[in-house]
Amino acid sequence: MFTGLIQKVGTVKRISHGAGLVLEIGFDPWPRPIEKGESIAVNGVCLTVVNFDSSRFTADVLMETVSRTGLGDLLPGDKVNLERALRAGDAMGGHIVQGHVDSRGVILAKEPRGRDFRLRIGCGRVLAAQSVVKGSIAIDGVSLTITGVGDDWLSVDLIPTTASETTLGSKKVGSKVNLEGDIVGKYISKMTPRKGLTEEDLMRAGFLD
Repeated sequence: MFTGLIQKVGTVKRISHGAGLVLEIGFDPWPRPIEKGESIAVNGVCLTVVNFDSSRFTADVLMETVSRTGLGDLLPGDKVNLERALRAGDAMGGHIVQGHVDSRGVILAKEPRGRDFRLRIGCGRVLAAQSVVKGSIAIDGVSLTITGVGDDWLSVDLIPTTASETTLGSKKVGSKVNLEGDIVGKYISKMTPRKGLTEEDLMRAGFLD
């Protein structure tokens, strides 16, 4: 799993579309060398390192992943957010991110707010229904706090550091992004009856005497 705290911005070096999608990503070396078989999130998508050297790695991308994310739209030279998977004992600074993208969203508005700016993102009704103000969302792998929610959109605010040290600062209105909702919100939504929670449901769960 991941935290949504981006460690590096890498560069797409090569793309092979042959029998399946293969990405080659260049990066500035980490203090701890990467290993074959480890997981690295690329724009929020968990990929497995197949081959590597000190400054690049390759990963195979499932067709299912291509259909649900924006990895298939990448071109050589594009910048991507990178985060290595957590190890036991690592600090948990963002929120729980699985690297399993729920859907693609589109940036509807980009509004400057002093030194910060706010992104409004069309996310569809399902993900919007699972989201809450002050809850968490991963956008292209970046852990962010939700500042507003509508029927089919949500908004987040970016501080200057996030804008400059991830790819989100260069996104424009109309840009598409990978979205992963908070896993806790998804489980709660799954367990909640379609009619909504009732007093009887709460009593049965032990919340009311």
